[in-house]
Amino acid sequence: MAALLCWLDIRASGGRVVLRLEDLDPARCRPEYADEMERNLAWLGLDWDIRERQSDARARHEAALDALTAAGWLYPCSCSRADLRAAGVRAPDGGFRYDGRCRPRSLPPGGWRASDEPLRLRLDEGRVEVRDESGADLGQDPSAVLGDPIVRRRDGAVAYALAAVVDDAAVGVTRIVRGRDLAVTTASQNTLRELLGLAIPVHRHHFLLLEPRGEKLAKLHGSVSVVELANGYDAAGLCAALARMAGLVGAGCEEVLPAELVAGFSWLRVRSDDLTVRWAGERLVFQETD
Repeated sequence: MAALLCWLDIRASGGRVVLRLEDLDPARCRPEYADEMERNLAWLGLDWDIRERQSDARARHEAALDALTAAGWLYPCSCSRADLRAAGVRAPDGGFRYDGRCRPRSLPPGGWRASDEPLRLRLDEGRVEVRDESGADLGQDPSAVLGDPIVRRRDGAVAYALAAVVDDAAVGVTRIVRGRDLAVTTASQNTLRELLGLAIPVHRHHFLLLEPRGEKLAKLHGSVSVVELANGYDAAGLCAALARMAGLVGAGCEEVLPAELVAGFSWLRVRSDDLTVRWAGERLVFQETD
């Protein structure tokens, strides 16, 4: 759903679609996974103008870490996830808020490269004003709501929080379309953009597909693969099912391709409330949420 809505938004406005392969996690990312994702997107009828792998952008990620170090924004953190759970302060993203216990620490004499611990960004306190393109108020005090974000992980991989904003700027991203579960991170990401002197893109957050217990649909909750979906749908059938869920076509539409939806696409037609979905008999079954 997220890929389809993002693609329609950009194609309808005449922009360029960026396919970013977020392959920075050495334990979970494999070339065959990326290849499969590209095949699945193409099968559905989605294309792109720019394709990049985050693993190829190490130099610009390190340049950003150098800039943040020079400005005094980074510090090492020895806290484990168990430590954060023990503190017991829940964050809106479903995790636990970092309580800042390592904030007084400084980087070792050799700088961030000499540290074998995770690195965090020391955020100033205070509210950051952010408004979604839909008009929703996303403003918050990131330091109080989520705590200082990790920008480099314990295994040495650059964290998504840093890589995403640096890579957005590098390819000239001006619009970001994503699920509303990520809206809570926008203020923190925009703060990082400001610290690095990067342009702030427009954000549009859309509804979520939920599993029956109310959590975001994902593989953890029984989400199905494209291979399984293809057993019940051809590409036009699956696109029509997604478009019906989004409110872009009526209940009687059984087949449509993404390209056929571009001319009539408008966010005014896209549903605003979340939708509960389950997989039954090789078909997607959905119901309205309360």
